[in-house]
Amino acid sequence: MKLTANVRTTSKKSETKQLRRDGKIPAVLYSAGQATQQIIIDADQFNAVLRNMKPGRLPTTTFSLMIDGTEKKAIIKDIQYQLTSYRVSHIDFEELFSEIPVSVKVPIQCTGVAECAGIKLGGFLRQVKRHVKVECLPKHIPSEFTIDVTDLGIKQAKKLSDISMPEGVVPHAKMDEVVVVISKRAGG
Repeated sequence: MKLTANVRTTSKKSETKQLRRDGKIPAVLYSAGQATQQIIIDADQFNAVLRNMKPGRLPTTTFSLMIDGTEKKAIIKDIQYQLTSYRVSHIDFEELFSEIPVSVKVPIQCTGVAECAGIKLGGFLRQVKRHVKVECLPKHIPSEFTIDVTDLGIKQAKKLSDISMPEGVVPHAKMDEVVVVISKRAGG
């Protein structure tokens, strides 16, 4: 995803508020061993990217930031929203370097829900864990993990160990953590 950014020269509160009124998003770019760079992102351009993105994929999406003619690869580490309008008010980017591992939260998607034996018998799917934090090189960042629930019956579960981790991807969680369970409905 490409985004155009400009260097922000000031971080005064009054000027930051004016940027937001002008349809801009104040942001910062963190780079290993370098000073933090204050930048500005166009809100309309960023919102267009968000609209075309699959839900849950923001933490694993690599952005190409064009900052005054220089391209830098980055991921979003934090995003802040205005409480009343839910508009993006600030973004923290982390620059990616091909040889430096990065930590990301990867979404977990359940497949086979419509064919799930436990759901057909009156149970319901309860996804306990929606993301798993992993560490890997930028070129190995998975967009999502999938877990097949087709064969689950009522009161059966799948754990993180049931997800096949690609080579070079190290999870920051216990592999015996439950991801999804088919629960029994109350009174059933």
